[in-house]
Amino acid sequence: MKAKEMRDLHDEELTEHIKTTRRDLFGLRFQLATGELENTAGVGSAKRELARALTLARERGIDTNAIR
Repeated sequence: MKAKEMRDLHDEELTEHIKTTRRDLFGLRFQLATGELENTAGVGSAKRELARALTLARERGIDTNAIR
């Protein structure tokens, strides 16, 4: 998801996106550690997407530590 698309999300949708992205990133890391992951570039893109979402949440004043 692009940053512009993320800016159009409401706060609740953004927090849900952060939760799912964290879950996806965990799964990708697990697959990478076990050798099941074929597309290793997916880990980097998931990290960047999470960073974009967290940056936007911080700009809006959303507590990101509570989003787990």
